Amino acid sequence: MAEYFDREHFIPLRKHDLMQLLLRDNQLPPEQREPFRQFGLLVSAAFHFEHLAKLEELKDAYAPFDPDADTKPGEPLFLEERKEREDKVFTAFASLMKSADFNPLNQEEIQRAVLQTPDDWGLNMDLDLNVFERLEIYERGQVIGSQTRRSWRRLWRRQKIKVPLYQRLALILKLKPHHRIDPNLDVSLVYFKLFKDVPRADVDMLLPGSRPRIRPMDRAMIAWPLAVGLALLLYHFTQVLPSFDLDALVSLASLSLAAALCGYAYRSFHNYLAKRQTYILQLVRSLYFKALDGNTGVLMRLFDEAEEQQCRETYLAYFCLWRFAPPQGWTPEQLEDYIEMYLEGAAGLKVAFEVGAALTKLEQMRIVEKDDGHYRPAPVEKAIEILHWTWDNYFKNAKPEPKSPAG
Repeated sequence: MAEYFDREHFIPLRKHDLMQLLLRDNQLPPEQREPFRQFGLLVSAAFHFEHLAKLEELKDAYAPFDPDADTKPGEPLFLEERKEREDKVFTAFASLMKSADFNPLNQEEIQRAVLQTPDDWGLNMDLDLNVFERLEIYERGQVIGSQTRRSWRRLWRRQKIKVPLYQRLALILKLKPHHRIDPNLDVSLVYFKLFKDVPRADVDMLLPGSRPRIRPMDRAMIAWPLAVGLALLLYHFTQVLPSFDLDALVSLASLSLAAALCGYAYRSFHNYLAKRQTYILQLVRSLYFKALDGNTGVLMRLFDEAEEQQCRETYLAYFCLWRFAPPQGWTPEQLEDYIEMYLEGAAGLKVAFEVGAALTKLEQMRIVEKDDGHYRPAPVEKAIEILHWTWDNYFKNAKPEPKSPAG
């Protein structure tokens, strides 16, 4: 089994597009294409049913903490019940993130991400982590992207620079009372946020409680002229008082210089304020296009992504076992290596296939069997029969349809 340090489990293909790719494979006889398509539909329906149940369960747990709720709240929860419900939300979200192939940032990584001091836009951000009662950050897709900026080194001409990005960044957080947080904000609620294409150095921009911080260079440009100017003003004011002669004229000239320095300091401060406003505007515009969803919308979107990923993994694992494995089957390592090679050759994708999760689902569906560490698939017709039985048994406890009043 090959080991990669630059690949992720996420397969960046829609399940429909992956199914079409597999149906076009030269090793798939034409008469087997429709049965395999039916197999895919049944697998997708089964996973959708399972994920829908999990989504409804998480939505119920999240309901008391949803900032966007516009429905009448249910019965109030006691403090212990509310804490248990909150823990359930965080635990379920962590499980969802794993299913959608997001990776958690540990506390050290979060500290490093929010304490970086990028100055590509001319200002740094200041974030106090004490505003959070709970904060968890998840990422997927660490890539190198590009941004456009102007630099004095290139006479303020536009230039593209390479920056490390997170293709997806998900947050779950709960605030606590703090002077940086709007006192009208309900800190008992839980917030979900989902962003795309976020530079690693800009994570702090996405978090509440962050604010632009003046750089040492900007502070010096404001403070030094002001200090020197005030000192000159004070010194020469004392010199002018005793007499008004030639020396006084020199002193007046110096006073003009001091006033100019103070004016320069004021101008520097005004430019800093203008630069900060420009930066904040740029930040707002950037976040407008980087924000994908919030709160319940994040849950629905990520459950859909987790469902699609599970379908893709199952399609690939079954297809490769069915069409390419020898009669004795493959070990998990052999299957994983083949799928990674297949995706790279057929779709140009380099992924670290998560074979364990795929085989677990196939075993649970009873469409593969394990013998001496090797996995063998059921024929597609038998797999369809088993999946039909599985689907029917989702509703085995359903009550019979009631008789109509006319009956």
